[in-house]
Amino acid sequence: MAKHTPDVPLRGAVSFDLTALAQEMRQEDSYLREGHTARTLAREADLRVVLIVMKTDSMMAAHTANETASVQVIAGRVQIKLPERREEVSAGELLLIERGIKHDVVASSDSVFVLTLGWTEKQ
Repeated sequence: MAKHTPDVPLRGAVSFDLTALAQEMRQEDSYLREGHTARTLAREADLRVVLIVMKTDSMMAAHTANETASVQVIAGRVQIKLPERREEVSAGELLLIERGIKHDVVASSDSVFVLTLGWTEKQ
């Protein structure tokens, strides 16, 4: 499996072993200290892909993305708290979030998910 560095433009195609990456990320200081960590897998002119690993009950504080986003849970379960409701997203499920919607994320169990953001050159 080819290793991709996000700061180098993508050429052709690249694949990732998300299970192995998540295991590696669970050893990082930020995961051990804060209960979650993230790693950018792709940083392209039109796309961002981020792998996020969270411990049970850890939280990513409320924030707003300027891009449409998708959250695809690979393992575990997370709650996405939106202004009007909470969405529980489990392994194998995908949630789409409209750009500009304030939300936070809480891990209901040890979780791994892929955050994908549409992107434009201006950002």
